[in-house]
Amino acid sequence: MRGSQESESPLPNLGLTELLAYDYPVPALDLGQQLQLKVQRMHDIETENQKLRETLEEYNKEFAEVKNQEVTIKALKEKIREYEQTLKNQAENIALEKEQKLQNDFAEKERKLQETQMSTASKLEEAEHKVQALQTALEKTRTELFDLKTKYDEETTAKADEIEMIMTDLERANQRAEVAQREAETLREQLSSANKSLQLATQIQKAPDVEQAIEVLTRSSLEVELAAKEREIAQLVEDVQRLQGSLTKLRENSSSQISQLEQQLTAKNSTLKQLEEKLKGQADYEEVKKELNILKSMEFAPSESSGAQDASKPLEVLLLEKNRSLQSENATLRITNSDLSVRCAELQIQLTEAVSTMAGQKELIAKLEHDLSTIQTLSTVHRPDAEGAAVPSLEKIPEPIKEATALFYGHPPSPGTSFPEGQVDSLLSIISSQRERFRTRNQELEGENRMMQHTVHALQSELDNLRADNIKLYEKIKFLQSYPGRGGSRDDTEQRYSSQYEERLDPFSSFSRKERQRKYLSLSPWDKATLSMGRLILSNKTARTVAFFYTLFLHCLVFLVSVGDSAGQGGAPH
Repeated sequence: MRGSQESESPLPNLGLTELLAYDYPVPALDLGQQLQLKVQRMHDIETENQKLRETLEEYNKEFAEVKNQEVTIKALKEKIREYEQTLKNQAENIALEKEQKLQNDFAEKERKLQETQMSTASKLEEAEHKVQALQTALEKTRTELFDLKTKYDEETTAKADEIEMIMTDLERANQRAEVAQREAETLREQLSSANKSLQLATQIQKAPDVEQAIEVLTRSSLEVELAAKEREIAQLVEDVQRLQGSLTKLRENSSSQISQLEQQLTAKNSTLKQLEEKLKGQADYEEVKKELNILKSMEFAPSESSGAQDASKPLEVLLLEKNRSLQSENATLRITNSDLSVRCAELQIQLTEAVSTMAGQKELIAKLEHDLSTIQTLSTVHRPDAEGAAVPSLEKIPEPIKEATALFYGHPPSPGTSFPEGQVDSLLSIISSQRERFRTRNQELEGENRMMQHTVHALQSELDNLRADNIKLYEKIKFLQSYPGRGGSRDDTEQRYSSQYEERLDPFSSFSRKERQRKYLSLSPWDKATLSMGRLILSNKTARTVAFFYTLFLHCLVFLVSVGDSAGQGGAPH
């Protein structure tokens, strides 16, 4: 109203003398037209001032609503906490179910492994007992065969000696019989000669009695000797017949004993062949024993303190002790895995919360920046010269908006102006509190991000160690599966680690890794830095997001600077 009074005041103040002073009415009309334009411009300024006041009231209402939104934010935070608690409970339930399932799977696998180990140990023990029994039987058979051969040789030698003695006695008896026959013939000749002499004696009866007595005595002695020789010949004939019968009987007994010994020798040879075939079928016993000793020395190497005790323990006891240690280690790893899973779930929930909070804060920031950009555009508005005289545009904007805009963009206010303290303090407190809140939240998020990165690195290293241990365990399982009589059933876990094991043994993949490492080492430091930066940005989601927004920010900044320069150059003549 005061502006309208000032715009209407020049007309009544003009006196009649001043109007009569103008000889020509054109200057007066020009002055009236200028006054009319000034009045119209003042009306426009009042209208624009009213609009700006309404806009300022709307902004004040929006700032009040922003303050009131803190209560809503608190309620939403409570709901978020409830949702987080619900998600945490669900995650714990799922983790417990997964843990129970993993425990059942591990228990089943451990049971199967124990059964396999026990069956392998029992089969190995049975094989050792069988081999020992076969070796004992072989040694016994060889000993019996050697004894039989020795006995057969001795009996054969004895029989041969006995036969030779009998033949010698027979020859001697034959010789004696021949001698006796010759003596008998001689005696017969003597007897015949005696008979002849007796006949001569009968013819000569005139001989003296002494000669006759001598002849009789000679004749009687010859007859006695002849009878003795005949008896001796008969005895020798009986001895010859008896020796021939014993020789025949001895030959029959020797032939029967020789046939029996030959049958026993054939049976022993067949048994020996069977045992040799069994030994050939179990020819890998020494190799298996050597491999088991190697496995025992590798997996169950005795320590310095308990070396003598462990060396005397059998393989199945060492396998059971190793199985117990692996079970305890497996339980520890399961507990660690469950703790890490719970920690990972908590970190995932915190990450989700941080992402949702960051999204809400981004929306608030975008809204506040939009409001501030609106204030900036209003602070730079001006009317063209056709609507009135060139008036500085900052004079048409309300002072609180100029104050807030100047404080926000760092421009100091003009020294001759005074501003309302309440509006400036409210806008400044909102911007300052929001800046501090963003700074604090940014620091918290950076700390959480660093902790999560450390946790992820630790989990990755532990996962790599577990994968390496599982590959080594699969190598041992494959070594145990190489024995005959072992089933070839495999599950998905063994199949997965089988592919990793084969990939590790693949010479082409190792050669490609070595070539890649050689190419990387041959790069210059700048190329290495560029490659590492590119890998870091491409492998990390946060780095990719930051790089994208940084590039977008640079493009927007260049675009705004170019637009500002063109606008400044275009508005310079005005």
